[in-house]
Amino acid sequence: MPPARFEGRLKSWDDDRGFGFIEPTLGGQEIFVHVKAFARRGGGRPRVNELVSFEVELGPRGKKRARNVEPLKKAAAATSRAVRASPAQWGTVTLFAIPAFTLLYLVVAMLWKTPGWVAAAYAVASVVTFAAYALDKAAAAQAASRTPESSLHLLALMGGWPGALLAQQVLRHKSVKAEFRRVFWATVVLNVAGFALLCSPLGASLWALR
Repeated sequence: MPPARFEGRLKSWDDDRGFGFIEPTLGGQEIFVHVKAFARRGGGRPRVNELVSFEVELGPRGKKRARNVEPLKKAAAATSRAVRASPAQWGTVTLFAIPAFTLLYLVVAMLWKTPGWVAAAYAVASVVTFAAYALDKAAAAQAASRTPESSLHLLALMGGWPGALLAQQVLRHKSVKAEFRRVFWATVVLNVAGFALLCSPLGASLWALR
């Protein structure tokens, strides 16, 4: 698996001493960069405010520094800024998932008298899941320890999937990777099916047998 690459802006540069600092686009601490970390350049020395792509490694003293730094093409950088500036586009399924579940919940609640704590559980789980996505995105920006995808899926399965959907759209995190999305939607289907089953008369009879 290739090392993760990040994008940022060369915030400062000392050409005489041959080093500077990169400000990551996704936020977080500035990353030290030495002139030797830059790939072969046809456009001269590094320049302040230049947009770059880079990897992160730990230096001799355990501090983060950039490596394999490459300048971003202006067109690609402009596109990247425009994409990050707005939330992800809501697909048809994504757009109707939460309203559809809300309607299902109301119908089930009226038919089978769903306990009030169930709605509270979904709300709490969604807030926790949204926070988990936010922390994972921040960790990605700082090249820190990430939240395992399995943990994010478990939170979604436990009822936090509405919060996960909002995080994917608002934070633009985990909204593109196809494999992750497939597993995520499987957790949504399993959770909703489990909710309907446990709140149904069949589910009530199963609980009564315990």
